[in-house]
Amino acid sequence: MTFLTALILFFIIGAWGLETWVSKLNLQSLKQPIPASFKHAVDAEKYAKSQAYTRHNDKLAFISGFVNVIAVVLCLLLGIFNIFNEWAAAIFNGQIMQGLAFFGIVSLASMLISLPFSIYKTFVIEEKYGFNRTTPKLFITDRLKGILLGVILGAPLAAGILWFFQTFATFGWLIAWGFATAFLFAVQYVAPIWIMPLFNKFTPLEDGELRKAIEGFAHKNGFNISGIFIIDGSKRSNKANAFFTGFGKQKRIALFDTLVNTMSTEEIVGVLAHEIGHCKLNHIKRMFLTSIITTGITFFCLSLVLKYEPLYAAFHIEHVTIAVGMVLFNFLYTPLSLIMTIIASHQSRKYEFEADAFAARTTGNPSALSKALIKLSVNSLSNLTPHPAYVALHYSHPPVVSRIKALNKIKATQ
Repeated sequence: MTFLTALILFFIIGAWGLETWVSKLNLQSLKQPIPASFKHAVDAEKYAKSQAYTRHNDKLAFISGFVNVIAVVLCLLLGIFNIFNEWAAAIFNGQIMQGLAFFGIVSLASMLISLPFSIYKTFVIEEKYGFNRTTPKLFITDRLKGILLGVILGAPLAAGILWFFQTFATFGWLIAWGFATAFLFAVQYVAPIWIMPLFNKFTPLEDGELRKAIEGFAHKNGFNISGIFIIDGSKRSNKANAFFTGFGKQKRIALFDTLVNTMSTEEIVGVLAHEIGHCKLNHIKRMFLTSIITTGITFFCLSLVLKYEPLYAAFHIEHVTIAVGMVLFNFLYTPLSLIMTIIASHQSRKYEFEADAFAARTTGNPSALSKALIKLSVNSLSNLTPHPAYVALHYSHPPVVSRIKALNKIKATQ
C-alpha cells in the first residue's frame, strides 16, 4: 500500500469516523428536557416520539454510512473502478463517451447500494411515524424520472466538462468552471417551469384571504412574483413546507398543501416573509456566488491532480482517463470539501436568522413566524435539542429553539 493510498483511505474512514462521533454526541443530547419554548406545544409522549424518530433515523444513517465506506474502500483496493473503466471502454470509443459511460456505471452502482436504505427510510421509518404517503408506484416513478433528468441534464454538463479538461491543457479548468456556472444558472431559471412540475402538480392559489394577504405583503415590500401555487406535497409526505424559486420574472411562491391545511393565514405569511427575506437581503445571490467560487476552487484543484499518475496507480487504474481522475479526486478532496461545507452551512445559518428578523420586522408580528416554526417542528418530529457539533456539521438552518429565542427578542409593531 502506497502512502497516497493510505492517505485517501484515512480521509474516507476519518470522515465517517467524525460523522459517527458527532452523531453519538447528538444522541446524547436527546436526554435534555423539553425546551421551555415548546412546553405549551408538545407533551411528554410527543417529545418521546420525536426522540425515537431521531434515534431511528440516526441508526439508519450509521448503517448506510458504514456500508458506503466499505463499498468505497473495496472499490479502491480491489480495483473495481478499473473494472468499471474497462467496461466503459468496451462500450464506447472516445474519451468523452467512455467518460460518460464510466460516470453512468458508477452512478448506477451507487444508486443500487443506496436504494435499500431509501426504501427502508420511506416505507418503514416514515410509515411508522405517520409521515409516509408515497406509494410504491410513485417511489419507482420518482426514481425513473430522476435517472432521466440525470441523463438529460447531467450528461451534457459532464460531457462539456470532460471536453474542456481534455482539450485545453492549461486553462481547461477555468473554461469548464464558466461552462458549469452558466449551465447551472440556466437550470435554476427553467426549473420552476419545466423540471419541478415533473414531480409535483402546481395549482394556482385561488382568490381569497390567503392570496390577498400574500400579494399584499409582497407588494408592500417590493417583491414581484409571477405566481402563487399550491403543490401536492401530501402525495409523498404529510410534512409541510413552503419556498420560492426562480430568478427574475420567473419567481414563484410555492405552498405545500399540507402547510395550507395546518396553518393560519398570518402564520403562512410569516413563513413566506422569511423566504422573501432571503431574496430581499440578497442571500440567494450571495449563496449562488459562494457556490460559484467553491466550484472554481474545486475545478482548479482538480486540474492539479488529473494527470498525476501515482493517484491512478495507487488504486490499480490501468488506463488514465479524466473521468476516473474526477472520481478519485473526490476522495482526495474530502477534507477541503468538508471544511468548505461547514463554512457554507455556518453562513447559511446566519442568513436564516437574518431572514427571520426580516419577516418579524416587515410583518410586525414576530409571534406568527414563531408559531409557524413550532408547528412545523412539532408536526415533523424535529430534534429540538441537537448537539452544537452536529449542527455545525449538518444544519443549514439554526436549531428551531435558537430561532424562536431570537424572534422573541423582536418587539411586535401590530
